[in-house]
Parts: sequence; structure tokens; C-alpha cells
Amino acid sequence: MPDSVTLPVLSATPLLSAIQSPDDLKKLSIPELQRLAGECRKEVIDLVAENGGHFASTLGVVELTVALHHVYSTPHDKIIWDVGHQAYVHKILTGRRERMHTNRQYGGLAGFPKMTESPHDAFGTGHASTSISAAAGLAAARDLAGSDEKVIAVIGDGSMTGGMAFEAMNHLGDLKSDVLVILNDNQMAISPSTGGLKTHLINITLNKTYNRTRKFIWNSISLLNNEFGDAAKTAVRKLEDGFKAAFTPGAFFEALGLRYFGPIDGHNMEQLVKALREMQTLPHPKLLHVITTKGKGFKPAEDNQSKWHAHSGGFDRITGITPKSNGTPQPPKYQEVFGEALVELALKDPRITAITAAMPSGTSLDLFQNALPNRFYDVGIAEAHAVTFAAGQAALGFRPVCAIYSTFLQRAYDQIIHDVAQQNLHVVFAIDRAGLVGEDGPTHHGSFDLSYLHAVPNLTVMVPSDEQELRDMLYTALYEISGPVAIRYPRGNGTGITLRKTFTPVESGKGVLLREGSQIALLSAGPLAGMALEVADALQKEGLNVSVANMRFLKPLDSALVEKLAGCSTHFAVIEENSVIGGMSSAVIDCLNEKGIARPVLKIGLPDRFITHGSMPELYRETGMTAEAVLKRITEFYRGSPA
Repeated sequence: MPDSVTLPVLSATPLLSAIQSPDDLKKLSIPELQRLAGECRKEVIDLVAENGGHFASTLGVVELTVALHHVYSTPHDKIIWDVGHQAYVHKILTGRRERMHTNRQYGGLAGFPKMTESPHDAFGTGHASTSISAAAGLAAARDLAGSDEKVIAVIGDGSMTGGMAFEAMNHLGDLKSDVLVILNDNQMAISPSTGGLKTHLINITLNKTYNRTRKFIWNSISLLNNEFGDAAKTAVRKLEDGFKAAFTPGAFFEALGLRYFGPIDGHNMEQLVKALREMQTLPHPKLLHVITTKGKGFKPAEDNQSKWHAHSGGFDRITGITPKSNGTPQPPKYQEVFGEALVELALKDPRITAITAAMPSGTSLDLFQNALPNRFYDVGIAEAHAVTFAAGQAALGFRPVCAIYSTFLQRAYDQIIHDVAQQNLHVVFAIDRAGLVGEDGPTHHGSFDLSYLHAVPNLTVMVPSDEQELRDMLYTALYEISGPVAIRYPRGNGTGITLRKTFTPVESGKGVLLREGSQIALLSAGPLAGMALEVADALQKEGLNVSVANMRFLKPLDSALVEKLAGCSTHFAVIEENSVIGGMSSAVIDCLNEKGIARPVLKIGLPDRFITHGSMPELYRETGMTAEAVLKRITEFYRGSPA
């Protein structure tokens, strides 16, 4: 844990300082709750300004979080946050305030809800669109057990665009269980939301006739609850249902079996508390539509919500200005190199399209969006749809490039197999954030893509070692290979290599021998080629002669190069930033076995467990992926000690 931390100034937050558990919120009046929300917002701003983290999403749900913990009683009642980075204030109010300075740091709190961290975290949520399914499951289990806890799913930041959310609502309407779905509608994911659902929600929000009448009906129901009988309440509810069917576009949520309420102002504490109390009395599935502003209360974040979705910290708490670094200029990020190269190629080829699942800026496809908007598609948080959508384009001769983070592409595995690979369609998968990603932790590490892609027939899998290879592999994927292709590359800055303005095809299935030697063959996947050479230099000083190969392709593997290395080496070591199960090392072992060559192979990769969150250097140390640790393992392996 870092030595230099800045703890919150407790005296500046008198109401928040008195909160020891969510039960303490029940003692507060509406004006006090509103003031508490202001203190929580300041706390979040101070926290992220100092240590970084997800930012604008949490600022948008401050009032909603306070109201939820005022009305409901966790951990008995279950609140599920989707997406999980909305939950900072939830953590602050549930006994973790004093540890929030460790948020996303090695050994500290996770950046997302985590069941093992607190009983108030009802379900872990790092990916999107999962909350309603989890809530339905919790509610079904509650009903079977005969217990009485309330179940609330808070879904926002574009998560409602994911197909799993629709599947869950459809089932929930059939279950008829008591679940409250809160739609946190800020019209944003990381970038602005897209699609028909967004238009539907905007139409509801802007329909003045509907909103005036809805307010009248809402007030009438509250009055009737207090003063009149069930028959009168039923009559007014029928009036409300008929009006919704007439004035909302399709009465979409009602058609799925969820009673729709709203929209209400997600920053008005009185409205929120009143609405949530009303929801407690309704024993069936319902959806409360809450309108919020992402970044609320911090003007720079309100003005540029995409930029302030998350921040690395170190900014001014008032202006948002980050002091300019006097350090050495950093190489471009891999994603930027990819985005620029794709635009270069697409400007010359009208067949190239670009597809992302709510991550145009995160994948640098915003460059393509700006240059060629008619061939750019943001499908929302819907990775499975993105892959099959790309397959449809490829079926008519276009060359779609589908850019999705490694961890999120896991959500579309069946579509890769069934819709793309089985039909041998020419879809290019640009797999960003491959390998460890740092502070976002196990939900976001790209630990498995080499493993899960290794088994897919017809699929070519490329692993560039630097930015130039990334450019050349993109060109190769588009013009030299006919079937589906995946290119995986890491998060962050490249190696700093000088880039050519031209593209040079990469021969399919061919690695590069970087250093010829004997005794040990050290094979690397991706940017780890640099570390492999560094380790080889150190081994040379210890009297060990090492060959180093940049394999470049997982599939097809360069079996001829493996066989050549086996002819002059007694031991193999394979280093990859992927699970040790099923990746490059497994491919090398399979190749040796098929050729009847007996060589011991040392697997150096990510261990068979979920890796925690922390800085990249800390995670590399923990997983044994530093040059020093690799050197030690290879030396012991060759000398005969336990590896």
C-alpha cells in the first residue's frame, strides 16, 4: 500500500462523518439527505483528484445512492449496481469510507462491487448488462426461501443497450417477482449512447403531455394510498396504464411485464425518496426511469462526459486542469496506432467498415468515426450483436473491423464460432487491452483471449510485438488472409519504435528468429519479445546460450521454426501475457508432440487464477512476469531445480 496518501478531511463533511452504516441515513430529513449528497459528491471529487478512478458515472448517481440507502436496508435488501463503477458513493456509505483512498490500488478496495469485500455488495458487477438477470435470480431464490428482502437493480451508463438486459426483463415479466429495476438514464455509456432505445427514452423524457398527466396521476395515486380504498386506486392505475399505452412510444417496458414509472429527476431528493417508498409497496416487477446528468456537480465532467468517464487523477478540484508533465514525451498508445492505421487504409478502400460496442474513444475508433462516419457503427454495449453484425457485412463482401476489448469479447464467443468462423467469413477482430490492464482488475484483465481463440477453426490469431507489427498485421488481416482474423494487443503506450508510413505484409504463420543460440529456446508472444531479449542477455552472462523467437502467430503456429529450434536446443521456455492454460505455450507443446520431439517446455504466463487489481509493475511482480523473475525461473528450469 502506498506510503503517501491523502485521507479525506472529515471536519469538512459533518453529516457524512456521522454515517457509520446505512442505517444512520434513515434518521435524516430530506434537506439533510440533500446536504449529505453534496458532501458525498465532494468526497468523490477529492478522492479521484488524488488517486484517479471512474468518475463521471458515480457523480451522476450521488442523490440516487443516498436515497436508496435511506429507503432500503442493506445488506438485508439487495442493491445491484450495473455498471459497477457507479458504486463509489455506495461504498462510502457502507462502511468503507476510511479505506476509499486505497480504491483500485494493490491490496486495497476494488473499483467495482465485490461480494467478498462487503455484505452490502449483493453481486459483483464489472461488465455491463448483468444486473437484471442477477436480480431476477436473487428474487427467485428469495421467493423459494420465503424471505422478504427487496431486490433492486440499478442499470445505467448504456447497460440497457445490452441484449442480456432485454432477455432478463422478458423473463422477469414472466416470473412476476418483486424486483425494482432503476434505469439510470444519462444518455451515455463511455461515449454517448446510440440506438433505438435511446430515442425511445428521449421521447418519453420530452413528451410534455405525458409528463404533465403522469405527474397528476402519480400525485393522485399517492393521495389515494393515504385516503381511499382499493377500488379507487385501481381505477386511477387503469387510467395511468391506458395513458402510458397511448403516449409512450410502444409502452415498451410495460409490454415486457414491468410496470413503468417516471421519468423523474434523479437529482431531486424529495422526488427520489417519494418514488422509492412507493416502489416498496408494489409486489411485482417495475421499472423506475430516473434522469441523471453524468458528471453532475463537477462542471468539467458535465461539459465533457466522455473524457471524464474515468481519470488517472492529479487534477485541480475546481477547474479540472491537470498540470502538464515535464517528463519525456510518451510513445503513442497501441489503440491510437491501430485507429490511425485503420483510417489510412479505409480512406482508400470503401469496403472497410469499423464496429465497436460502446467504446469508440476507448478503442480509438473515434478517429474512424470522425473521418468516415457513414462506415462507422457503434452498436452499444452489445458485443454478441457486434460480432454477428460484422459477419453480416462480411457475407456481402465488405471488410468489417470489429474492435472490442479482450475481456468483453468473451461475451461474444459463440458468435465468433458459429456466425464468423464456421462460415469462414472475413471479419477482422482488433482485440484491445489484451493481457493485464492494471487498476480495473480481474473483470477487465485480458487474460484468456489466446486460450479461447486457440480452439476456433478457420481463425488466424496474430500477436504483434510492437506498433509497426500492429500496422502491418492490420494490413495483412485485411488483404492477405481470406477468413476471420484476430489481432491482440495490449493497453497503453507502445515501444516507441519509429513507424514506417507504408505497410508491409506479414507472411501468415511465420515467426521471426531474433537471436540464434543453443541450449535454450525462448519463444515470446507480443511485446514480451523485448523482455525475452533482455532475459537472453542476462542468461548469456551466466554462460547459457539462448535463441529468442518472436512467434507473431498463435494460429497457425510456425511449426517449422519450432522444429528448427528443437534441433539446436535442449529446453524450451514460452513467455506470454495470457493464461498458462491453452495459449502459446500449449500450442508449442502440441506442436512438439505432433512431431514426436521430446523437449521440456517451461510455461511462463499468467497463473491459473483471477489476478487482482493494482499498478502494472505490482501485478507483474505478483504474477512473476518481471525480467528478474523470468530469468530466475529459466535458470532453475535449465539447471534442474524446481521451476
